[in-house]
Amino acid sequence: MNGTDIERPDLALAEGFAHHVLRWARAGGAPEDTLPALRVAARAASLATASGHVCAHLAEIAAYFAQAGGPPRAAASTADVDAPGLRAALLASRMVGTPEAPAGRPLILDADGRLYLHRYFDYERRLAHRLRAPGPALPGAGGAESTEARELLERLFAANAQRLGERPDWQKIATALALERPLTIISGGPGTGKTTTVVNVLACTLAADPDCRIRLAAPTGKAAARMQEAIRNAASHLPAELRERLPSEPYTVHRLLGVLREGGFRHDAANPLPVDLLVVDEASMLDLALATRLFEAVPRSARIVLLGDKDQLAAVESGAVFAELSADPTLTAACIERLAAVTGIPASRIVCPPPMRTTGLHDSVVWLTENFRFGIDSSIGRLAAQVNAGEAQAAIDLLRSASDPALEWIEDAQPIASAATRQRIADGIARYVEAAARNAGNPVDRAALFDALGRFRVLCAEREGPRGVVEINRHLAQHFRRTLDHSLDPGPRSEWYPGRPVMVLRNDYVLKLYNGDTGIVLPDASGTLMAYFPEAGGGFRAVAPLRLPEHETAFATTVHKAQGSEFDEVLLLLPARPLRVATRELLYTAITRARKAVTIVGGAEVVEAAIASPTRRDSGLVARLAEAGGGAASFT
Repeated sequence: MNGTDIERPDLALAEGFAHHVLRWARAGGAPEDTLPALRVAARAASLATASGHVCAHLAEIAAYFAQAGGPPRAAASTADVDAPGLRAALLASRMVGTPEAPAGRPLILDADGRLYLHRYFDYERRLAHRLRAPGPALPGAGGAESTEARELLERLFAANAQRLGERPDWQKIATALALERPLTIISGGPGTGKTTTVVNVLACTLAADPDCRIRLAAPTGKAAARMQEAIRNAASHLPAELRERLPSEPYTVHRLLGVLREGGFRHDAANPLPVDLLVVDEASMLDLALATRLFEAVPRSARIVLLGDKDQLAAVESGAVFAELSADPTLTAACIERLAAVTGIPASRIVCPPPMRTTGLHDSVVWLTENFRFGIDSSIGRLAAQVNAGEAQAAIDLLRSASDPALEWIEDAQPIASAATRQRIADGIARYVEAAARNAGNPVDRAALFDALGRFRVLCAEREGPRGVVEINRHLAQHFRRTLDHSLDPGPRSEWYPGRPVMVLRNDYVLKLYNGDTGIVLPDASGTLMAYFPEAGGGFRAVAPLRLPEHETAFATTVHKAQGSEFDEVLLLLPARPLRVATRELLYTAITRARKAVTIVGGAEVVEAAIASPTRRDSGLVARLAEAGGGAASFT
């Protein structure tokens, strides 16, 4: 948040909230000279959550006042333009509480100058207390102490041992940790072996306790489906009896918790989930509110494993919980000795990377950095690493070198995408057009169409504008329909046509369709157009177009919507000029959606600005953890 943010003209919600807070303040007898500061602070706190932050910062609100020439004359006697003066004015308004005395105040201000909407402070405090609550009697509950478990670990990671030589196997270390800790957070980029690791965690758990109640979950239906497929593919090395006992149905987090029609969830602290081990994939997509509800619904006797990539885009909603919780991979000496005994890796080789920041969640976090997908000479892997490290010039040099056909850069900074860009996009969907043409009659090979659709995707940084998702989908729909010329296409007056890819934007628990699910519109046996979606166990389910929940055409999607997905080829369309939405994390996330090839469309200024702009998500979760945990914590 900054001064410009506070005065953005489209902040009706923030302005409305500030208006209500002022009304409450006057009704409560607040001193008149505190109201100007209260108004700006209330707007700032509301705007912060709308921008993905959990809180605003008092120092930035003070800076806004300073830029605006100081507070209005009526406030000058109680609030200077510095943070201490603003703190005094806000507390005097009787609308701002503190962590020690939150009462029923709509705003909370902590000792470090973080200003919260009360609800988000409550979420943060509740999550911290859940993380610090007494946990199960571990170590040993996961079975890692047994000879059988150790022998199984050796068998499962034998191939890694041959490949790594003297280097430590962090997948094996993460597996051993997850068998014994109440919370294990495994962070790694695509191709670092997160799925292999969790499959081995499941195998070792079931070998030790065949009756263990295991649930798999992900924030979106798309991520849950991909989790199921990835686990099935990664489990081929397991003994048949263990492979057959693996959980077969992943849930969305909302479905796992049980959404109630009247609001809220069926499962919470008072009615916990019937689970002994919960594995959550794509955990970087968990916002603060959902993470709090999920952790509170897990019984304290259960173990939790979070998988994700701390360097990816955070949740669309407020908070960056996974990135915060995974920031400190410190393992204590005692934990290292125990891991060495369980894994057979000498303790001297288990050397933890330095933390991004100290969180106190020691003995809970493992970073996987060994990449199995992108070789050491892979341009995609090198570019992702350079972007992630903030090495803008190195990334620009690599893009300009044109040394690898898997990496292409179109330096198109025009407000409207150039002819070269439009041609490259048309080339990208050509295989899907060809697959649709081959399946223009009956029967339709739906699997082949979904396979062709998944080979290429346009990812946009923006939704609106000439380089945004809406416009690119409009252009591609016209190109696709004109090229295919399907006999069942009803014409331009209808948005429904054979081959149209659609993405669901809202969960529908009756239809079992979830935000991010992608389907294809195809004729059924009678020629009626239906939207087909892949089923978890194989096959496809038809849904009448009129019954679909909110949706949109999906030739192109935002980078946010692509999280949890992978494509053979990705074309990233950046804005024509540097914008706040184009960040380092957005660029990194888009690049790492590709298995084989990446095309980046954008000017050098935009690419450099994005790499130089890491996302900042303001929160106080680490401070709340420190407040909540004076002694031993369940997850430390």
